[in-house]
Amino acid sequence: MGTSEAVLRILLVGMGATLFMDVSAFIRTRLSAQVSLDYGLVGRWLGHMLQGRFRHASIMTAARIRNERLAGWIFHYITGVVFAMVLIATQGLAWLCNPSLIPALAIGLISVIAPFFIMHPAFGLGIAASKTAAPNVARRRSVIAHGTFGVGLFAAGWLLMLLFPAPLCLR
Repeated sequence: MGTSEAVLRILLVGMGATLFMDVSAFIRTRLSAQVSLDYGLVGRWLGHMLQGRFRHASIMTAARIRNERLAGWIFHYITGVVFAMVLIATQGLAWLCNPSLIPALAIGLISVIAPFFIMHPAFGLGIAASKTAAPNVARRRSVIAHGTFGVGLFAAGWLLMLLFPAPLCLR
């Protein structure tokens, strides 16, 4: 598998896994009436970072940033690609030829470290949402979302090989 093909496959796996996570979140919000993360808040956080402010007492009351929702969604998908890169860095390019669930699920669950220890504190929610009204509910939702992302890594890798087998993988 050439470098450009490997990069394209990693991009597609990361974006596919993120889309799987988002569709799953959409279904969960429709079935349970729970509120999903507003990626505009992620964009707001990023916009304030460009101005030198990395932490907020409450990201919800911070000044809005132009195009914050778009920035948040783009960052969300870039993050998905980065974690797909982590998966391939730990498993090797051979994973793209023969995707397996356990390493993908492990990366998905490990990725929950980012919101617990970076985003939640920076948004003013405390470590692992400790300052929210129902921290265990927020934690459970994060673990479910990131576990779903891990399943999405596997599903995207498997679907990619099914639809577009890599020539070097067929040998």
